[in-house]
Amino acid sequence: MTVTVGKDTAKTRKTLKVGDQSVAYYSIPAAQAAGLGDFDRLPAALKVVLENLLRFEDDGFSVSVDDIRAFADWAKNGGKTNREIAYRPARVLMQDFTGVPAVVDLAAMRDGIKALGGDAQKINPLNPVDLVIDHSVMIDEFGNPRAFQMNVDREYERNMERYQFLKWGQSAFNNFRVVPPGTGICHQVNLEYLAQTVWTDTDQNGELVAYPDTLVGTDSHTTMVNGLAVLGWGVGGIEAEAAMLGQPISMLIPEVVGFKLTGEMVEGTTATDLVLKVVEMLRAKGVVGKFVEFYGEGLDRLPLADRATIANMAPEYGATCGFFPIDGETLRYLRQTGRDEDRIALVEAYAKENGFWRGDDYAPIYTDTLELDMGTIVPAISGPKRPQDYLPLTNAKEAFAKEMAETFKRPMDKEVAVKGEDYTMSSGKVVIASITSCTNTSNPYVLIGAGLVARKARALGLNRKPWVKTSLAPGSQVVTEYLEAAGLQEDLDAIGFNLVGYGCTTCIGNSGPIQKELSEAIAEGDLVATSVLSGNRNFEGRISPDVRANYLASPPLVVAYALAGDMNIDLTSEPLGQDKDGNDVFLKDIWPTNAEIAELVEKTVTREAFLKKYADVFKGDEKWQGVEVTGGETYDWPPTSTYIQNPPYFQGMGKDAGEITNIEGAKVLAILGDMVTTDHISPAGSFKDTTPAGKYLTDRQVAPREFNSYGSRRGNHEVMMRGTFANIRIKNEMLDGVEGGYTKGPDGSQMAIYDAAMAYAEAGTPLVIFAGEQYGAGSSRDWAAKGTALLGVKAVIAENFERIHRSNLVGMGVIPFEFTGGDTRKSLGLTGEETVSIEGLDGVKPQDVVACHITMGDGTTKTIQIKCRIDTAPEIEYVENGGVLHYVLRNLAKA
Repeated sequence: MTVTVGKDTAKTRKTLKVGDQSVAYYSIPAAQAAGLGDFDRLPAALKVVLENLLRFEDDGFSVSVDDIRAFADWAKNGGKTNREIAYRPARVLMQDFTGVPAVVDLAAMRDGIKALGGDAQKINPLNPVDLVIDHSVMIDEFGNPRAFQMNVDREYERNMERYQFLKWGQSAFNNFRVVPPGTGICHQVNLEYLAQTVWTDTDQNGELVAYPDTLVGTDSHTTMVNGLAVLGWGVGGIEAEAAMLGQPISMLIPEVVGFKLTGEMVEGTTATDLVLKVVEMLRAKGVVGKFVEFYGEGLDRLPLADRATIANMAPEYGATCGFFPIDGETLRYLRQTGRDEDRIALVEAYAKENGFWRGDDYAPIYTDTLELDMGTIVPAISGPKRPQDYLPLTNAKEAFAKEMAETFKRPMDKEVAVKGEDYTMSSGKVVIASITSCTNTSNPYVLIGAGLVARKARALGLNRKPWVKTSLAPGSQVVTEYLEAAGLQEDLDAIGFNLVGYGCTTCIGNSGPIQKELSEAIAEGDLVATSVLSGNRNFEGRISPDVRANYLASPPLVVAYALAGDMNIDLTSEPLGQDKDGNDVFLKDIWPTNAEIAELVEKTVTREAFLKKYADVFKGDEKWQGVEVTGGETYDWPPTSTYIQNPPYFQGMGKDAGEITNIEGAKVLAILGDMVTTDHISPAGSFKDTTPAGKYLTDRQVAPREFNSYGSRRGNHEVMMRGTFANIRIKNEMLDGVEGGYTKGPDGSQMAIYDAAMAYAEAGTPLVIFAGEQYGAGSSRDWAAKGTALLGVKAVIAENFERIHRSNLVGMGVIPFEFTGGDTRKSLGLTGEETVSIEGLDGVKPQDVVACHITMGDGTTKTIQIKCRIDTAPEIEYVENGGVLHYVLRNLAKA
């Protein structure tokens, strides 16, 4: 990559000497001295964006001096402005579930540009792209020493077509690297190895330029690296593809909420307990579309691993990012994880010179603030179906009983015999306990803590309950290195937490099947089985089809719940089990002290471990090296593949854009409630042969055992269209009490949403969806928008949208609208029998309010005003073109 700079930035370009090296950089103090505005008290997170504009300040790059002055106006106006800017991240991060469809799109764009008479080589990433394969390993085997190898072998059996395709992409595209399976989770690999905090590259004159490390990622938890003072956030694959092809990200200068941390964590609490409280507070505050920056003297006592845990869960609290400025702890972590000493010196010098350093005098202006004393944090979990449903551990048992009565409406005392076992199954029993996900397995304090709980439990003779499926899936191989160095892996193995793989596993829904007899007992009794995982997502239907209640917890608490085996046990006051002598054992008897944990972290988490494990990060094992691939500028789409198919987006596309037209005579495909997540819209987990997606595969002689998951099939639009709105827990309010992906078809009968959409498409009828609050919360998966578009949906009308999904819808040419004036699906009395027309779209401008005419089932008409959530001028062009990739493709073809 070459850094391209603007023509008018000589006044802000300076030279920084660090040791024997001199680097150019773009100086914010120099911009202030040049009269462009007062930037002294901008938050560090916003200074990163300002520097980005200084570097690209040139009319040819859609950045003007007025854009830069707007940052000073932001500070004057108390942290608010409506200025739209063009932002260019330095690099792109992907994982395989979202990366495969992104590479599919790039391959299809090469076909598309050739069809338009253009050069296929114009479809090449201009910025570095790293794709980490971390979402594919599934927990088929667990609780024994062979689990890891058997799961890896099965992973390759299932996913060979996908891996061959990714290897083709690595050879066909410039600036594209693949981190092989079995290495770790993309966010942890990014935090521990890829990220540099301050990036360097050469400009068009061959001079070395330093600038803040920035990125976008095709996974919402890209924000984890904000803990290392790297500005990054999740976008859909569609937006990421546009960014890697040189298209700037159009955005409004964001509001920045300051979150002040004071005090320090007390004995017996963890970073997980802290982040669950932060999630609850920020969700209540309302930070969707905003930056959150953490500050305050509490940061002086917050290790970077804990900061990364807090930054990781920005999607759960709704923010674009959760940023921590550069300080001494940043440098310590860079050194510990094996970064080059010259780089560390550059980070310190650059941060202090350019105003990014958090010193004692750091006191920026924020749009709004809130504060938390870390000394008030208590052990906690969250659930049963939203990360923000915070529960102090002392309240967990009582809260589950309340959920049983009010939400699940099932009796607590029903027991069902489990065939072949000497125990029964009842609601509340924990059938999955998983140490999983980037959020916590990147943090040695909670991993060492979990190992010590296992050690103390083992010494007393405790073990997991026999109905609990236990697993340990670290985010990187470094975790195994220090757990083994501390002798703790042996203790974890002894109670069933054997290594099952390096990847997302349970957190993404790859928990694998539970024991068949257990599953049958749960179904027979219509029981509410539970899971406890150290993840970040616990949405309905995500973790396992057998589990209705999912709880997020720290790794030590995951171990404790595996020992107790039941949510109906109060871990704070009731025994987890009995020791070898029959004495009750309580949580306090096996919980390690903070000093015990810190001592082992200091001893075993070493710079040498990071250097060793990341020495050949792109090489992979023998299995990866043996994946065969044939090269070529364009991809030879295998017609019989059920994993990779040429998508229809660009087929038959003309050279010129169209126009946005009014929507007339649309029918309602679904009416959905609040907090409908992208997991509801496009599930990632397993599916049955009775679903439309399952029928598609069985028609092609794919056995149900080989279905894999929706996530692994994202390279095949035929599967994914059929899986859209197919979550087993989604509820379409057009139907009374029915769960799953169903609706009313054109004839009024109940049918699968996919089948109804195809029937409407055959009749040429456009479709709309109505929804409640926080529509599209959760993962950044672009298939939630792609599937919506391919089903023929032209508009989604909701009370409000989560940031990434709104952007993804626009990127696919689907127009998001928000109710105004207090109208909702409920106040309007919508049933799904309505016909909808939306006018004022010809000539629509960003965030215009337009008229929506709703003809009710009885023939009466209601007219309401709805706000068009096409937010920026470039987004208007995207929709005119049918989507952002169509826009980019046409421009590249013309160039």
